[in-house]
Amino acid sequence: MDRDTGGADSAVYDRVFAALAHPARRQILITLHFEGGAMGAGEIARMFEHAWPTTSRHLQVMVDAGLVTYERHGRTRTYRVNRPRVDLVADWLGLIRETGASRPTSDDETTRNSP
Repeated sequence: MDRDTGGADSAVYDRVFAALAHPARRQILITLHFEGGAMGAGEIARMFEHAWPTTSRHLQVMVDAGLVTYERHGRTRTYRVNRPRVDLVADWLGLIRETGASRPTSDDETTRNSP
């Protein structure tokens, strides 16, 4: 099935899902979202009690995947959720939801195949 993926190639999705594979990065993304969409790198490091190099590495993976962006303000960086990239991935997952609705779940098949 060839569906429109908004012009994104598989490498984009690979980077996003690789970034989201780590629980700390998922937590950072959720926290950024619920803390108004933007936080300084230092705030993020303190919130998760990670060493600065660890936080910096997680944030860089997320920037490389396009999940977050940042703005420099002097020596500090403010990170924000990159909504278009999150929406792109949500739309991709929506394809599975849309096409999966018409297919039986494993529970349905078990019920149908039982004597």
